[in-house]
Amino acid sequence: MLIILLFLAFPTFPSHAFKVDSYNFFMPDVSPTKMDAYLCTPVRVNYTSSYYIIGFEPKASMNTSHHMLLYGCTTPGDTKSFWNCGEMAVEESDESHNPCEDGSQIIYAWARDAPKLVLPEGVGFKVGGDSPIQYLVLQVHYLHVHQFRDGVTDSSGIILHYTERPLSKLAGVLLLGTGGILKPSSEVHMETACVITEDKELHPFAFRTHTHQYGQVVSGYRVRNDSGEMEWTLLGKRNPQDPQMFYPTVTDTIIRRGDIVAARCTMFNTRKKIVKIGGSSKDEMCNFYLAYWVEQSEPLDRKYCFTSGPPRYFWETGDPKLDNIPDEEASHL
Repeated sequence: MLIILLFLAFPTFPSHAFKVDSYNFFMPDVSPTKMDAYLCTPVRVNYTSSYYIIGFEPKASMNTSHHMLLYGCTTPGDTKSFWNCGEMAVEESDESHNPCEDGSQIIYAWARDAPKLVLPEGVGFKVGGDSPIQYLVLQVHYLHVHQFRDGVTDSSGIILHYTERPLSKLAGVLLLGTGGILKPSSEVHMETACVITEDKELHPFAFRTHTHQYGQVVSGYRVRNDSGEMEWTLLGKRNPQDPQMFYPTVTDTIIRRGDIVAARCTMFNTRKKIVKIGGSSKDEMCNFYLAYWVEQSEPLDRKYCFTSGPPRYFWETGDPKLDNIPDEEASHL
């Protein structure tokens, strides 16, 4: 049964000029039985008021949780207290539902013992009220399950810090990623790019990278073509084997309509067979999360930017077709 959010005071959160409360959003003592299990649990946001999430405090360990994602949904994928939401990593006989049935967007991601995230002053994710986010869904990927024998359970999750004070700077996350394959014993560039078509000014403030074991460098850019030559501005670059937290963007830039956002994951496949993009630990992933805020406006309607990846998509041959590519910078730290 879904519950209405109950808001409790959290006095140790960094001081603000306004009241900050918190909500503990944890897995309901689950006990996954299969390796690479993805489990989701929902919570109904109080629809009578608007709330602004301004901080995320993870309560999890990489020894238990491979990664966690927090989704904002208009409608959740199921109404149970928790459900299987990892269709790539379950047997055909298992029932599985997506995190969201409608209005899916990622608002927070965590992996590799990353620390808490506090948004810039005056910035928040709007939920409840007239927001399209009427439910929050926590997804946890459990890589190993041997620790759950003999009735051991898990309550990994996130403490959400929020205010009821209206904020003019609304946060959003654009997820860039790819499909594709990694050829055996080779370096592979997995690339994606999308044109911003909405008439909004995005102010990037943080980025996060995510791959599995073969990722070496993940980089993200704003690409602009005002003078006949594409100008690349680095948003962020990281070794995805580091703690997969949100790091501050490296440049203070604005993304406008007509700009291109682009990301590359440099992978080294050390195996003698093909590795594909997928949800299990034996697969790979190429993700670049870009957190931004907009003022006196709504975040992007488009929440995801994905391409088919190699061997079908590359920056220099895809749509949009990119040139003047900073090849060395994009692939090396």
